[in-house]
Amino acid sequence: MTGCFIVLEGGDGSGKSTQARLLVDALRAAGHIVTETFEPGATSTGAKIRSLLLDDDAPLDARAELLMMAADRAQHVHEVIRPALAAGSFVVSDRFEPSSLAYQGIGRGLGADVVAGLSGFARDGLEPDLVVVLDVADSVAQQRRPIATDRMERAGNEFHSAVRAAYRSLAMEHGWALVDGEGPPDVVADRVWSVVAPCVEVVSR
Repeated sequence: MTGCFIVLEGGDGSGKSTQARLLVDALRAAGHIVTETFEPGATSTGAKIRSLLLDDDAPLDARAELLMMAADRAQHVHEVIRPALAAGSFVVSDRFEPSSLAYQGIGRGLGADVVAGLSGFARDGLEPDLVVVLDVADSVAQQRRPIATDRMERAGNEFHSAVRAAYRSLAMEHGWALVDGEGPPDVVADRVWSVVAPCVEVVSR
């Protein structure tokens, strides 16, 4: 028996972390076993990589940033995601490969094809069953974003606007579910559930 792998995505201020938690709660309330995880930093090795990626103030080349993300993803898949799926658990991840495509591929200008090749190797062929992208207007995201504390948050409004636009175009290209992330959390959660429910029904049969 294998579970269902669902990824919540979106730019900073999209509300994806809140919606990931609400989705986990909804799935558990429906009687499903759920593994809640995130990138980067869900493993002990990943936590060290996350600190270098986000908390260190030293300059970091975009290619080095991408390689660190790939290393974190490889360990994440090996240590957390594959074992959980093999045990029949749902897996809900706050970020996965789509983040690298949007942030490093488009935002950092490395190219989505380059990022996809490296990330494909890192995830060892594992594909999400569903990717849900929370989409909000730039003005809404800027109001929601906290005071910049990590390297990504300090990248500036122009960078984050480019990332949000990248998610929209990538969603059309890859068939990801693009969900309106504006409004009260419970309203957005209902929108998310409407696209997750068919995946849940297939796995539950």
